[in-house]
Amino acid sequence: MSSSAFAASKIRDLENRLTNIQDDSKKMLAMSEVSEFYTFTNIREAQKLLAELQKLLQKHHHHELILNFHLNTAIVENQFYNYKLSEIHFQQALEIVENEGNVSQQVEVYIDYAGTLINLNEKEKAMTFIEKARRHLTAFPDPILEARLICREGNVWLHYTDYDKATELLFQAEKMYADIESKKLQIKDLYFQTLVYSGLGLIFEKTGDRARCVKAYRRVVEMCEKAGIKSRLAWHYVNVGKAYMAIDDYDNAEEFFLKADRIKDDISLSARAHATANLGFCYYLGGRYDEALELYNRAEVIYKRKTDDYENLSILSRWKGLLFDAIGKSKRAEKRLVEALELAKLGRDTKQQAIICSDIADMYADRGDFRNAYDYEVLHNQFVKKYYEETNKIKIDELEFKYEAERRRKEAELLRLQATKLQLKALRAQMNPHFMFNALNSIQYYINSNDREYAGKCLARFAKLMRSSLEYSELEVISLESEIEFLEDYLIINQQLRFENRLTYSLKMDEDLEEDIIGVPTMIVQPYIENAIEHGIRPKKSGHIKIEFKMIDDTTILCIIEDNGIGRVKARELQAQDEYHLKHKSRGTSITEKRLEILHATKKDAFFVKTIDLNAPLSNEPIGTRVEIQIPIVELPFKNQAPEND
Repeated sequence: MSSSAFAASKIRDLENRLTNIQDDSKKMLAMSEVSEFYTFTNIREAQKLLAELQKLLQKHHHHELILNFHLNTAIVENQFYNYKLSEIHFQQALEIVENEGNVSQQVEVYIDYAGTLINLNEKEKAMTFIEKARRHLTAFPDPILEARLICREGNVWLHYTDYDKATELLFQAEKMYADIESKKLQIKDLYFQTLVYSGLGLIFEKTGDRARCVKAYRRVVEMCEKAGIKSRLAWHYVNVGKAYMAIDDYDNAEEFFLKADRIKDDISLSARAHATANLGFCYYLGGRYDEALELYNRAEVIYKRKTDDYENLSILSRWKGLLFDAIGKSKRAEKRLVEALELAKLGRDTKQQAIICSDIADMYADRGDFRNAYDYEVLHNQFVKKYYEETNKIKIDELEFKYEAERRRKEAELLRLQATKLQLKALRAQMNPHFMFNALNSIQYYINSNDREYAGKCLARFAKLMRSSLEYSELEVISLESEIEFLEDYLIINQQLRFENRLTYSLKMDEDLEEDIIGVPTMIVQPYIENAIEHGIRPKKSGHIKIEFKMIDDTTILCIIEDNGIGRVKARELQAQDEYHLKHKSRGTSITEKRLEILHATKKDAFFVKTIDLNAPLSNEPIGTRVEIQIPIVELPFKNQAPEND
């Protein structure tokens, strides 16, 4: 038994037992599991179960089930073509996962939400959530979620009409799914695989690869039928039928249009209208004119429910005109073809206008009305010329978009390279030689004083700090946890060896910060702490430094460094008398600020480092300095072993 068949059997058994479950908690769990499966196989039943589940959740708050309710409802509404309502539920799900969810839950919601955003034609926003999901998966690899992500990104590029990029990603997703054991795949993964092949089918259709188009669309249908995925099945049948029509295989085309017309699970009237109209055209080509006309009339009723569906109404009017011409009803044929031309004009479809003008010209020529035939042939040529002009403009626009995307990618690479070079300069300038000499002198003092045990501990910590500094000079990104550990080593050495415990510090972090999975540029904060020590506290011989890390948003951390030193005005006076400290300050923090400017290159009109003078409320005397640094969150490098999820 396949994994999908086993899952379906399990769900049916669970559904049969639902009415006998008395305990609300167990009932909610069962309803959630069943509705999750029916989200892709029986959306009407899924909708009913989710409505019942919502009533129970109003009485019993359950974090996981509330999240599942909003996520599954969002997907169901998307399947019902209610994209705005789908987005509302996705936003509810986002609020839950970003406050309380683990990484896998966040990634799943981001990927699913991107699908609805594509349907809303918000491609850039969809790509934003795809990038957010990618950042998480870089730190926490998950082959199944990665396959879904690549599939979704491929579909975004498909909507951008970048067929090369879309093809590359969809084939990559196909291979990723092939490498995953089938028993590990859920019904949702089978649904994503249908997205892979339907996307490839569309690409082959647009690029004229008709044989592969048929094969891809057939693959979608076979997968849907086997797994019981019915919510978009009418459209899939229509796609197969149209693909067969493109290779003049009208018998197979008829078979799939009939299937599309009969299926009840896909609620799309538009899919049914397409199936009915195209089946009518197949009958027309086979000389079954009465049946064809009846189907055309049925399809026309559906198309007219949408007041602006000029494209399909124009095609249908043309087909009716051709049919009337074939059965000798010339006036009705002319009326329908002229109507088709007007509808094509309203839809600004120059290709369709060219085709219809050619049809009308042929009709007049057959009647011996060569004057009208000539006039419409001239119009045909004008529309053909205009169509090619429009097509060329579209191709130019697509090339410009691809060029712009490539330019942005290369610009980002250049910025990263500049950041790396600046990083190396900063790391070389970062460690104050006075700090190192003083630390080593203090260690030597403890050795000479026969306090060798304490000297050994200090030397070990100092060696660890130096080793970390050298190791990080090879890296662009480290975890926030490693950055904080480095800062603590640096502060402890200053505290114990330079200030003999007359320097104190505190380090506080937001609970939202998961320091082990958040990546930051290496050693951004240390120059500012050194600055606080050297220019704020050292002249006083003692003092306190407070460091705090806060989450601003998904892309940025705010680090606050506050000291109770002498303040910037007094520090500048002393620096003017000490050439070394003046040069070191400009070298250390100015390079770091340049790094931050490059790393924040996509943000406009934002501060990256803000320095605030702290003064006493009454006397206005300086009582210290506060520095606020916006640190970009960046992707951690790939790890061979996947950390455990929350």
